[in-house]
Amino acid sequence: MPGRSSSNSGSTGFISFSGVESALSSLKNFQNCINTGMDTASSVALDLVETQTEVSSEYSMDKAMVEFAMMDRELNHYVKAVQSTINHVKEERPENIPDLKLLVEKKFLALQNKNSDADFQNNEKFVQFKQQLRELKKQYGLQADREADGPEGVDEDMIVTQSQTNFICPITQLEMKKPVKNKVCGHTYEEEAIVRMIESKHRRKKKACCPKIGCGHADVRMCDLVQDEALRRAIESHNKKRHR
Repeated sequence: MPGRSSSNSGSTGFISFSGVESALSSLKNFQNCINTGMDTASSVALDLVETQTEVSSEYSMDKAMVEFAMMDRELNHYVKAVQSTINHVKEERPENIPDLKLLVEKKFLALQNKNSDADFQNNEKFVQFKQQLRELKKQYGLQADREADGPEGVDEDMIVTQSQTNFICPITQLEMKKPVKNKVCGHTYEEEAIVRMIESKHRRKKKACCPKIGCGHADVRMCDLVQDEALRRAIESHNKKRHR
């Protein structure tokens, strides 16, 4: 790159960023692969909790999620560094073509130096994974306590009733098949029902309020809804036992 700068001196018109932008597009496809990997690792971790497989296997999924989140962060930083460099050169239009590789490396290192473990709190899939895992463990924690206390120790019907209240959609008043959780207020609904409700309100230029009684959240948005995999599994597991 520096070798070409003298012949192209005085004009940046010779720089074509189409190859770089094409490479960035490929990197973004790679990010989709990372997202798919995180979904798979999360699903396997939940399977391991559900089948009560030894804890060490579950930790390896936890580790895999951390590694995916780190890759995602690094990739984001690299894409930002390249885009920032391209924008800088396009705006400045320097007389000599700069060493783009060096500029990208500097910007990338500056972003990397700001890394901290708190970054994972911003990775939506990682946060969701930890939350789903915690919720599923809680479901199985109840079962473990019941077994430890013996049949008379805990009122089994009461536990089932408490769980089942979480299985009912506040809109349809039916047991959910595909529950989604609202990231803002934490309430869950049947996906089809809440989507229909939001769309209906938006058509009338109104905001959709959370249908859960007592909830004050007055603007439920599609982007705030995430699949509640732990609850879906808990409902399925409960139904399998009921039909045995």
